[in-house]
Amino acid sequence: MSESAEQDIMTTIRGLMDEEHTLRSAEGGLEQQERRRMKEVEEALDQCWDLLRQRRARSEHGQDPDEARVRPVSEVENYRQ
Repeated sequence: MSESAEQDIMTTIRGLMDEEHTLRSAEGGLEQQERRRMKEVEEALDQCWDLLRQRRARSEHGQDPDEARVRPVSEVENYRQ
């Protein structure tokens, strides 16, 4: 499941990035509902990137990448690459 899981994560990331781009390119600014969705998309992206990093780190250190878990937004939201 490892490679397939990483592909699934990357597909999710691409979809979220497309949505983020669409929201950011909205003319006239974002409505309250769109701002809320933007925040959700940004948080989901943080979680996906974190999960992908966890999986890759586990693989590099001989551990099972499938044991990586999605961490809470509060834990990953301020990470920077």
